[in-house]
Parts: sequence; C-alpha cells; structure tokens
Amino acid sequence: MPPPIRAGLVLGFSVAAWTFVMGFTGWYRHPSLLRLFWLVVPMQVGILVWGLRTTARDSGYLRQVVHGLNATVLGAMIIVTGSLLFTTVVFPHYFQDMEVMGRQLMAKQGLSVAQIEAAVKAQAPMQTPRASAMAGAIGTVVTGFLTSLLAAIWLRKKV
Repeated sequence: MPPPIRAGLVLGFSVAAWTFVMGFTGWYRHPSLLRLFWLVVPMQVGILVWGLRTTARDSGYLRQVVHGLNATVLGAMIIVTGSLLFTTVVFPHYFQDMEVMGRQLMAKQGLSVAQIEAAVKAQAPMQTPRASAMAGAIGTVVTGFLTSLLAAIWLRKKV
C-alpha cells in the first residue's frame, strides 16, 4: 500500500476513533474534558510526519506536499463519515447536549438570558451534523496542508 494512502487511512480512522472515545466516555459533556478532543491536531501532525518520512528519500519537496495532501484528503473523507455517523446515529443528541453545556457555562460566566439566547442563536447554523463534519474536514485539510509544507522542508533536510 502506498505510504500516503496508509497515512490517510491511519489518520482518518485514528481521528474517528478518538471522536468515539470522547463520546462513549461522555467527555464531550464536560467542559474541562472537552478540550481533550484537540489532541487530534498533534495526532494528525504525527501521523503525517510518519507518512511523509517514508517518502522523503524518493520525493522532491513538491511531491512530498502532494503526498501529504493526498493523505490528508483521504483522512478528511473518513473523518467526515465518522462525524456524520457520530452525530446522527450513535450520539443523535450530541448537539442538544452541547447546547445545554454551553448554556450552563455562559450562565456561570454571568451572561444574561438574552445574551445566552443570542449566543445560542448565533451558533445554531454550525450545530448540525453536516456543518460540524465539514468544519472537521476543513480543519483537517488546512492542518494537513500546513504540516505537509513544513514537514517536507524538515524531512528533506534530514535525507
């Protein structure tokens, strides 16, 4: 299996698996533990560097970036699928749970009922399975592109 495909599969399934860990443990419902979701960023960087390391010897800079983008796009497709499965099938009340937690946090911060309602209304367009999945895909592609640009430089110097 070509390294970019292997890295993309590992990336996509790792991030999807971490999302489900966050769900099954209930960590997404706790403000302090919700931050653990962001471990997907160093996870993605590490997986891409690992994948690009195997192609550094035989590829130029631009080819390395393309390999990284290929892995990232494949991973993003798996992440979108996992996110949709997470928010529509396995945890269909995810967005309601997040809204309840958000309301509680804003109330603790001293926001008025009107301010809380305005904030919830402003966030509503992003609180759908499709929007959330697409945000995850876009974040994955942007992170993957930047990582590929930098990793290709760093890995080429080591060869």
